[in-house]
Amino acid sequence: MNPEELAIYKSRILALRSRLRGEVMQMADDALETPLTENNGDLSSAADLGTDNFEREFTLSLVEGKDAALDQIDEALERIAEGTFGICEVCETKIPRARLEAIPYASRCVKCAAKLERE
Repeated sequence: MNPEELAIYKSRILALRSRLRGEVMQMADDALETPLTENNGDLSSAADLGTDNFEREFTLSLVEGKDAALDQIDEALERIAEGTFGICEVCETKIPRARLEAIPYASRCVKCAAKLERE
């Protein structure tokens, strides 16, 4: 991959990282700042508390998923710096441009990624 192409991918990855970091911070703040409904002993209050807990847990699980994506993005930036970006970390073949366009931080070719998911 030539330096101009690497610069384009790096720019896209940095923009994606910035956007995801903002989303993660906002979601975490929202989940942690929203007060839980007080349970006054009645069933509707208990149901509200259950709903609030579910929503908080769901939001925090989304944050975890985005954190994992941020880790992959940071690894992609390392691969750019090392000169291994666009090379499958398993079979060492070139990752197709179409895959990198869809998932700019991809570290595996489609075949190796599918194999990992099956396992």
